[in-house]
Amino acid sequence: MAAARYKQENFRLLDGNILRLLLRNQAHDASGVLVDKRVETILQMMRDDVHGASSLTEFAQTVNLSVWRLSHIFKSEVGMPPIKYLRLLRMEKAKCLLETSFLSVKEIAHNVGLNDESHFVRDFKTTYGVPPALYRLQFKSEHRTESNNGNGHQSKIGQSIAKIANQSILPSLHFFAYIVVSFMAV
Repeated sequence: MAAARYKQENFRLLDGNILRLLLRNQAHDASGVLVDKRVETILQMMRDDVHGASSLTEFAQTVNLSVWRLSHIFKSEVGMPPIKYLRLLRMEKAKCLLETSFLSVKEIAHNVGLNDESHFVRDFKTTYGVPPALYRLQFKSEHRTESNNGNGHQSKIGQSIAKIANQSILPSLHFFAYIVVSFMAV
């Protein structure tokens, strides 16, 4: 129980900027030293195929190492095992999809290489502290507030459409109204 809580707190401590720094497209470690070319190759392969069609065995074969040796070198160079890095890469991709697409949580899970939605939700919650659906709602709410604050206020037409959509029982009208209001805010 304590180990699970410790692990969960460690993931929560990862700020989005730190996670992006870990996942960015550079082959340097924290001290600025070049990363081993074999590890650099694996990092690029992981970034290119977040869906995860390749296995650790295939990665190891690509750079002519055993799985154990690759894991050891990868952890010493990157600071985490390759599977953990791939999981964080997938969660970052999922976070981006939640922020920028209308895909369902299940579709996003599939797009990042996880076929089981419940495992995806659990991993996402462990990484970011909230389930993916709630993260999307919070992000959209914050983004909408920021865009409204940037303009000073929504247009009268946008406010009217949003009010009608909130009173409507048709989900498609909600979606249409959201799109219209979003474009009017820009």
